[in-house]
Amino acid sequence: MPSDFELLQNHKKLNREFYLRPVVKVAKNLLGKIFVKIEKDNLLAGVIVEVEAYDGVKDEASHSFRGLTKRNRHMFFEGGFTYVYLSYGVHNCLNVVTGKKGYGAAVLIRAMEPLIGISTFALRRFRRKELLYKKDFQNLLNGPGKICQAFNLTRDDSGKDLLQDELFILDYKKINKKLIKSSQRIGISKSVYLPWRFFISNSKFLSR
Repeated sequence: MPSDFELLQNHKKLNREFYLRPVVKVAKNLLGKIFVKIEKDNLLAGVIVEVEAYDGVKDEASHSFRGLTKRNRHMFFEGGFTYVYLSYGVHNCLNVVTGKKGYGAAVLIRAMEPLIGISTFALRRFRRKELLYKKDFQNLLNGPGKICQAFNLTRDDSGKDLLQDELFILDYKKINKKLIKSSQRIGISKSVYLPWRFFISNSKFLSR
């Protein structure tokens, strides 16, 4: 694993143009990138291994399908901002907004491979700093709710600019196209035919 210094010095933040593209392209290209959060006493990071695309123009499962509301307003920001929502009143879910301002598309980050901040992730997920079981490491960030719990992301983090210095995404690995697979998205009842879940097929950190 890279050190904190190596991570920040050797990899560049994704620029605005990366996020302004169509949501499906951004979703695929986010695989292998590093999501970073800098806290007061911590640097936390994980490699994105699973995502889902949501496009309000033609996607009934998207929060933006019926237009702008107070709840989904951050989804209508220009690409490169966060959209965090509460799912079923229980779990916060992190999304990356894509496209032009006012469009209403975003990528749900479903799973990551833990990279930096393992003890912090473990404390927040399991209430202990140690990883006692073999599957603990794989289970730290293998779900959208787990990601927000481990990174301590809440709806207060919705609408933040990923080009700033608290939350951002770094360019990292270019994934072999043969390893990028798609499927129907998980846990939805509308527009289920869209194969907009993308994942790194050989990753051990995918959501269940």
